[in-house]
Amino acid sequence: MSLRIVFMGTPDFAVPTLTAILGQGHEVVACYTRAPAPGGRRGLETVESPVHRMAARFGIPVRTPVSLRGVAEQAEFAAFGADAAVVVAYGLILPKPVLDAPVLGCLNLHASLLPRWRGAAPIQRAIMAGDAETGVMVMRMEEGLDTGPVALAERVPIAPDADSGQIHDRLMVIGADLMVRALAALERGSLTFTPQPDEGVTYAAKIAKAECRIDFTRPARAVHDQIRGLAPFPGAFLEYEWQHALKRIKVLAARPAEGRGPPGTLLGPDLTIACGEGAIRLLRVQPAGREAMSAADFLNGQPLPPGVRFG
Repeated sequence: MSLRIVFMGTPDFAVPTLTAILGQGHEVVACYTRAPAPGGRRGLETVESPVHRMAARFGIPVRTPVSLRGVAEQAEFAAFGADAAVVVAYGLILPKPVLDAPVLGCLNLHASLLPRWRGAAPIQRAIMAGDAETGVMVMRMEEGLDTGPVALAERVPIAPDADSGQIHDRLMVIGADLMVRALAALERGSLTFTPQPDEGVTYAAKIAKAECRIDFTRPARAVHDQIRGLAPFPGAFLEYEWQHALKRIKVLAARPAEGRGPPGTLLGPDLTIACGEGAIRLLRVQPAGREAMSAADFLNGQPLPPGVRFG
């Protein structure tokens, strides 16, 4: 016996869950994903989402509505006759008629320990806040933002130097297994849900561009958390003036270091920069328009004297 499932997801994070569901013999009757977006070289072609590409490989019908609020879109969704919908980083709001259409409801895979970090960027926010652990949860969707009751959860420690890319890759694999287990229990009628507590609610808003600029007036530990929380994407950045031109560098890896001085000042020949408390040493950077490189390789191409100001 298998379930008829509508899968709803968009980025790489959702692909392992889709393939795991198919591997368990469930019938994925349709995939909903975000519409192709401009991409490729100079944005001259449209690029399908990772879920779109995987669904096409398996011959699964793909739908890319810009909204699910219209009556026609809701009727089409209901016509698939799904037992359940599985939602993983889809990107569109599911209105009540869509949530109510599957007989067994809509299950969402969310990358945090709810109710902490409800919303769009839970992995980045957890690391930027200096959290020591995070996790992934399967919950039943409601109309509220990530407010539904939780069925299964796995906790994952965040190492002091782990970045969001590393935690993302761990959680997407763990999450795929968690969702498969949840569907097996759902099929048996044994999946139980526990309401989220009212205490400890935080929101993981989408990362704003302004948050990506490094603020060296903050303590070195906070700067380190910002850098690793935004690595590899969208990436924390700094700017500095050199030879009468404003330069920008994306910082992909760093570590707290010894040193003190006016915040944002280069302290030595190894890209150690003073912070509000302590200092931060840059380890891996990406100058604008170039490939990522080690700090040593960057300095080989552009030696910077102590005293240069970054901000």
